[in-house]
Amino acid sequence: MEEYAYIIDFLPQGRADDKNFRKSPLILAIGESEFKLLEIIPKVDAVVTVGDKIYIGKSPEKRDKIISIKRRITYKDLTSAAISELPYTIENIIDDNPQRFVDFFNNAEAINTRMHTLELLPGLGNKSMWSVLDERKKGPFKSFEDISERVKSVHNPKKMVVNRIMDELQNRYEKYKLFVAK
Repeated sequence: MEEYAYIIDFLPQGRADDKNFRKSPLILAIGESEFKLLEIIPKVDAVVTVGDKIYIGKSPEKRDKIISIKRRITYKDLTSAAISELPYTIENIIDDNPQRFVDFFNNAEAINTRMHTLELLPGLGNKSMWSVLDERKKGPFKSFEDISERVKSVHNPKKMVVNRIMDELQNRYEKYKLFVAK
């Protein structure tokens, strides 16, 4: 369950393709923990800007900027502005809780005898995967910089995670979801 979301676009007049006579303002956002893409109805007097972190949890008294979540959407439902903002927002989410994603490198397991979860990261091949596994036997990774220093073939692990999340959002029927909720 998502508690917080980051605004990736604000449509003060609603969607242009909306057939309703009375259009209401609309927020497009991405959830912080499960990376769900959402349409949210803001409060009338709420001041919202792209990049804001807003509370969307169950407690109504904490919801200072939104009335309700309208629906969950897919990547194809995003506006072009939201699509261009998405990678930067995902990077901000990772920066807010980097240990969660570093722990992914520390705890990733084999999917089956032929494939490992780490191999699903874009840019991380078989040799790099074995290097990561060998290094984490010596001790857990402390940060993304630690991963880059200890495994020379992994230059930007944070970017690999961002790209994987983008892939999972774009490919709705991806067989293996590492970060995005099904």
